[in-house]
Amino acid sequence: MKRWPILAGIVVMGVAAVVVSERRKVDAPASPAALLHLIADTEQELTRMPVNFKRMSDQDEVRVGNELARNYFAARTDKPDQEVTEIQAYVTQVGLHLAAHAHRRLPYAFHYIPEKHFINAFALPGGHVYIGRGLMALMDSEDELAAVLGHEIEHIDHYHCAERAQEEQALRKIPLAELFVLPIEIFQAGYGKNQELEADREGTRLAVEAGYSPNGAIRMFETFQRLYEEYHTRAKTPADELSQVAIDALQGYFRSHPLPAERIAQVNNMIASNGWAPRSERDLAVAYIFWAARAQDALGAGRYSQAQQLATRSLQLRSDLETVLAVLAQAQFAQADFAHAAASYHEILEVRGWTIDVADSYALSLAAANRQTAAKEFRRWMVSAKGDTRELQVPLAGLLLLASDVAPARKLQAEIRAKLGEPSAPGKLSDLGRWQYMAGEYATAADLLHDAIERRPGSLQMLLRLAWTQIELRRFADVFQTLSTAPQEAALRPEQVMVQAVARWQAQQRELSLGDFEAAASRQPEWENLRWVKALYSPLVADSIQEIQVERERRRKATVHKRP
Repeated sequence: MKRWPILAGIVVMGVAAVVVSERRKVDAPASPAALLHLIADTEQELTRMPVNFKRMSDQDEVRVGNELARNYFAARTDKPDQEVTEIQAYVTQVGLHLAAHAHRRLPYAFHYIPEKHFINAFALPGGHVYIGRGLMALMDSEDELAAVLGHEIEHIDHYHCAERAQEEQALRKIPLAELFVLPIEIFQAGYGKNQELEADREGTRLAVEAGYSPNGAIRMFETFQRLYEEYHTRAKTPADELSQVAIDALQGYFRSHPLPAERIAQVNNMIASNGWAPRSERDLAVAYIFWAARAQDALGAGRYSQAQQLATRSLQLRSDLETVLAVLAQAQFAQADFAHAAASYHEILEVRGWTIDVADSYALSLAAANRQTAAKEFRRWMVSAKGDTRELQVPLAGLLLLASDVAPARKLQAEIRAKLGEPSAPGKLSDLGRWQYMAGEYATAADLLHDAIERRPGSLQMLLRLAWTQIELRRFADVFQTLSTAPQEAALRPEQVMVQAVARWQAQQRELSLGDFEAAASRQPEWENLRWVKALYSPLVADSIQEIQVERERRRKATVHKRP
């Protein structure tokens, strides 16, 4: 008869959970957060359910955990690349070092989940510990990683994971042998407040015993505090790093964990009561990977200063990363820091050997920095360039042209036209046309670009170069005709829109021009930088953009004055 009160309690709690969930009206749209909301609420109730059970053996716990882990990985579709493999090895190294200090001798295994929006870590019964890319990307020290992994180890070490599994077993009325069917989310959703604080305490102690600083835990919780504040403001400002997807994923986490301030206070009390001496934190050895990814994201979003800072930080740990050097060079160029952009491109050429695209970017950066010395610098690099360097004659001739030495460009132009049947001829003509435009030889540029487009119709790059040249020749009707022949894309590129803006400004279509300018500059902010514009485009284009900016500011002020 004693079973009936237990069953009645379960039923009552189940009904209460439904009622509470209806009354709470949680603000959680259809997303991963919705499931975590439900699980977090349910797990809080489970910790208070009157369920009695005998703790499963270590052997059974390990078997259940292995089956859950096997099912979890079988459902995943990501494929490890070199970066994922490197991070996985690092997580395993740190995790096993910590696990050696755990009380329970279990076959601990540590896993990296390469999802940028997975800002979490969790553990399974028997020894499996997982940490997401989104959480690791917030760290810059190994001590922070040790604090997180230690926390999860202690969820296992203190039977929190095993008890969660057995609570679910009782609730769902399934045999021990079938616990592998449990959804992994029940282990991701967190535990009761006391269990979380216990895992914080013992995880920090574990990290300290393994030689790490307790400040790693504090700094991790400080990061959680920042995320908690962003979560509550829902990342309304452009400067927020927390995307809406990440906010959704964090909702369940913050509902099921103690407040960061409380967790920080607990660790500070431990430091004081245990008399732990200060220790320097160790660099997160794989942090350069996360900084590089964030630098690429910032570059794509037009946050060039931030991209430069993150790329520089990444290169401080690994100086030979070509992709990060490319981000750095592009960020510097976009900010009109042409000399440093040239230095970064030069370093790429030294690291990987040359390709025509990188060499051309190097030449353009040198030209934007100093037209008079650019050819000399480029030629000095060419002396050490390996392989067939004939392709490099085009950027070299262009740089000499900017320095008023026209003979090499004329000679090369004749050589290319004598071999128009070669596949590379249209591209070389187009590149020479670009250099002629920069040198102010607009008629020659237009002829070269017409020839290039005739042999490679539909090339957007060539069409845009021709359109800029036609603006300088005051052939505005031809500009719009040229743009109309461009390949149709889902959205016009910022440069396409800016060509329209300048052509319309010169054609006295001021309203349309202002709208185009705003649309282009919002997606490619360097158009607001007159130094950048003057280095790459004609004086007419630079003057037009400056006039557009002045008119935009005049209208903005007029609008402000009209307000009551």
